[in-house]
Amino acid sequence: MPSDATPLSRRSPQVGVGELLEGLTPSFRFADVSFDSYIPDPGHPSQAQAVEELRGFAETVGRPRGSGGLLSRLFGGGSSGAPSGRRGRSTKSPRTGGIYLDGGFGVGKTHLLASLYHASPGQRAFGTFVEYTNLVGALSFRRTVDVLSDYSLVCIDEFELDDPGDTVLMSRLMRELTDAGVKLAATSNTLPGSLGDGRFAASDFQREIQVLADQFAVVRVDGEDFRHRGLPEAPPPLATEKLEDFAAAHHEGATIVVDDFEALTEHLSQVHPSRYRHLLSGVEVLVLKGVTTIEAQSLGLRFVVLADRLYDQDVKIIASGVPFDQLFTEEMMSGGYMKKYHRAVSRLTALVRSGQMGEKAL
Repeated sequence: MPSDATPLSRRSPQVGVGELLEGLTPSFRFADVSFDSYIPDPGHPSQAQAVEELRGFAETVGRPRGSGGLLSRLFGGGSSGAPSGRRGRSTKSPRTGGIYLDGGFGVGKTHLLASLYHASPGQRAFGTFVEYTNLVGALSFRRTVDVLSDYSLVCIDEFELDDPGDTVLMSRLMRELTDAGVKLAATSNTLPGSLGDGRFAASDFQREIQVLADQFAVVRVDGEDFRHRGLPEAPPPLATEKLEDFAAAHHEGATIVVDDFEALTEHLSQVHPSRYRHLLSGVEVLVLKGVTTIEAQSLGLRFVVLADRLYDQDVKIIASGVPFDQLFTEEMMSGGYMKKYHRAVSRLTALVRSGQMGEKAL
């Protein structure tokens, strides 16, 4: 086993502002996707229609405006006047500024969003919702607006509102970027007008939620979870004592990281979710010993983010303990965050198939 295969539970990645911005690109899994590589399901015409909608939207994405490079804006080299987010306000209606892919998990929304990123001109950003909120925390709200206002397109994957603070923050950010002429594109399992339902007192934040909704034209993407269409059930967990030998025999030459599930979940509470991508740096196969059902909502949501990053980086999984369809409690799987948990189970199951059965994780 490679000597540098440090367990995730002993990694503490430090991520600077520059790295956060450089990381706003599609992950390894989606680095080379395109509209042509997306295969619509004939049984769900909305998928082919979504491709055409996005092709047309890509043609409306313009070149970034404003002078000065990104680094000069970040570190004080820009003009001393009003932030670029306040200049050149668009006179177009709000709905022309963005497109919002709404649909269940496993229908290829991230593939489509990454395809839009690759097909569009100019300086673009692609990140998850949590990566943008963390960018605001690292840069400040005003500087984030100033920097992103020079982008032609901002793509937000897995757009969800988990608390009132995020609602107010993202409402302001989306409005100011749209006013600056930046095109927006997002994916979510929830219609924009229903964001926050079942998670907090969303009725108290209807104004902010409506502001968000007004930035986007909604494109529905129907369909079944393509990761498990016609495939057998996930393989059963292996015996703990056989995990490392199995990994070495079936993934020779790969960087294999072995972790105790309890130690890993405890460590996740000490690492900000925006750093999970860096936490997985260099990992090709993750061996998890003693997977148990997660009962705390806060930990469950953190593990959802980890599952997304594992899937993005195509990290194969080999595990013992409970199967991943029992990773979250029944209450979690039917509560306000049920769509997130179902997506995580779908993605983790695909990675286990890849790790233990040799199947490609779709």
